[in-house]
Amino acid sequence: MDRVADYVLLREVGRGAHGRVFLARAPERLGLPDPQVAVKVLSAPADDDGLEAVAEELAVYADVGAPGLLRLYEVGLQDATVFYAMRHEPLGSLAAPANPLSRAQVLAAVATAARAVHALHEAGQAHRAVKPANVLLGRGGAVLAEPAVAHLLARGHPLTGVGTRGDARELEYLDPRLVQGREPGRASDVWALGVTLHAALTGSGLYPALTSADPMVAMRMYLRSQPEPDADLSDAERGVVLHALRPDPADRYATAEDFARDLERVAA
Repeated sequence: MDRVADYVLLREVGRGAHGRVFLARAPERLGLPDPQVAVKVLSAPADDDGLEAVAEELAVYADVGAPGLLRLYEVGLQDATVFYAMRHEPLGSLAAPANPLSRAQVLAAVATAARAVHALHEAGQAHRAVKPANVLLGRGGAVLAEPAVAHLLARGHPLTGVGTRGDARELEYLDPRLVQGREPGRASDVWALGVTLHAALTGSGLYPALTSADPMVAMRMYLRSQPEPDADLSDAERGVVLHALRPDPADRYATAEDFARDLERVAA
């Protein structure tokens, strides 16, 4: 693949369970100061209705306009494939930073992401995909990438993103109550923020036994396990992580903003 619409794809920069991200040369019609953008190409096939659903979801995200949210440019459909263009952040993500990060920088990036999540919640939107790979690092600071939209192209079909040994870790970011049929919202995104903070600080997972390549086995192991914070965390950091991961959502941080405030106090 070397083109999508009038975007020239230069190289692949990321890949997930539901799509691929490319560094691309932006068409002149956009009039952007930066000639390069990131283009995400979703793997699930789509029709006009699917495009409309994705566009509506991304429009809510774009309209929030919070400083910690990644800028989106447009969404389109080509040959039954949905794609969308967004600002390219050149310094990587918390999962793969271009340069080593200090602990203070990690805490600040996760706090920024949490405030961005809160802004989405206030607009009535759950993010569904908070994780280190979606906390991007730009010259102006961290930004949170777009919310999950692949489920809009596969209604009636579960999308877990789990199917290989490497993917099993993705379960950690999924609030166990979602597996039980609850709707995503503030509490599930707060859970994901807690897991993201732990992963970004320690480089390890909260569920050491979660290694099965079989998705059903991995799911059973996950639901029967308890999070085990890494010994590398400070007491204050561990407190924030565990507060975000309390089994009863009513006992977690009430909002992502509360999570951010607590994390900023720890950083200070």
